Amino acid sequence: MSVTHAPQTADVLARQDPELAEILLGELDRQSSTLQLVAAENFCSPAVLAALGSPLANKYAEGYPGARHHGGCEIVDVAERLAVDRAKTLFGAEHANVQSHSGSSAVLAAYATLLRPGDTVLALGLPYGGHLTHGSPANFSGRWFDFVPYGVDAETGLIDHDQVRALARTHRPKAIVCGSIAYPRHIDYAFFREVADEVGAYLIADAAHPIGLVAGGAAPSPVPYADVVCATTHKVLRGPRGGMILCGSELAERVDRAVFPFTQGGAQMHTIAAKAVAFGEAATSAFTAYARQVVANARVLAAGLADEGFAVTTGGTDTHLVTADPAPLGVEGRTARGRLAAAGMVLDCCALPHADTRGLRLGTAAVTTQGMAEKEMTRIAALLAGVVRGEVESARAREEVRDLVGGFPPYPA
Repeated sequence: MSVTHAPQTADVLARQDPELAEILLGELDRQSSTLQLVAAENFCSPAVLAALGSPLANKYAEGYPGARHHGGCEIVDVAERLAVDRAKTLFGAEHANVQSHSGSSAVLAAYATLLRPGDTVLALGLPYGGHLTHGSPANFSGRWFDFVPYGVDAETGLIDHDQVRALARTHRPKAIVCGSIAYPRHIDYAFFREVADEVGAYLIADAAHPIGLVAGGAAPSPVPYADVVCATTHKVLRGPRGGMILCGSELAERVDRAVFPFTQGGAQMHTIAAKAVAFGEAATSAFTAYARQVVANARVLAAGLADEGFAVTTGGTDTHLVTADPAPLGVEGRTARGRLAAAGMVLDCCALPHADTRGLRLGTAAVTTQGMAEKEMTRIAALLAGVVRGEVESARAREEVRDLVGGFPPYPA
């Protein structure tokens, strides 16, 4: 499960631009000497990195294979068709658009496909783990559409299905969005499909976080249920930073037009090639084992944090995500994150349902890519707790972190 070769980009830059080479080497050292527990991050393979740094970066390719607005696209057409075919096969989708520059770009294109400004949309509220594109007033979504938020049960932390159904019946939304950046449990896509059908709404699945688990058979797929599935190609999927859209054949042309020319210009062909590499890697038995280990690690980490006194949201996890409140340890989320950062443990804060304070959001995708397993998760949970409580000084904790990650280099020489 470990990546096997170090990136060579800095060697090339050292001759041409030593100042920037120093920056790249510094970032490689940071990634290699600290614990990467950010839920949205991972270590992509050397093959993915090679595609990102390939001559395909030179090619301007507005449009789609066979219908470009620039000449000389015969080779990149092959690359994009390969990425599309691999995505369709991997996820069992009738159509795939691999041009979206990010997950947010994919969501924007999905809305452009199905909605018009002013339409009503039902989505998970931001305080409960909804994304900025799910109705934030600071985002295009909250300015252009009328979002109605649903939430989670105050006791269990699980999505309140009764509330979802009641709100859908009351507001009759044009679309319902299911997906989250901080919900650690599987989403019941069949339920959301049922509610959408009842009120005549489109169903949009924002699967940016679980899509890699879906690829590895470790999470249920939204593809059979949603009209449009939006996703990222990094996170657990372990590809380049970017987005994609999956849909049925009846919406294919509308989705493609919503991506280009409505919301984006030229495709980033080097990134699309890197997506193709990642889709190929995700179709292997090794990736299936990886995805299952990601979940196993997250469950052990969640249990370890609970044993140490953290209040773990929903009582655990089904995915790579763990969200936890450090308040029982006498520390607020932002303070805890600062202490952990000083100790070389990199993670995020997140909103906590039905609370005024912030919690911690952790993920196990990157550390699992490095080869860590349940034993290391137990050690990480104990170290996290010691640092948050102030029982372990940051200098000592950083040394322990260096010792741990030293045995699992992301890019071994």
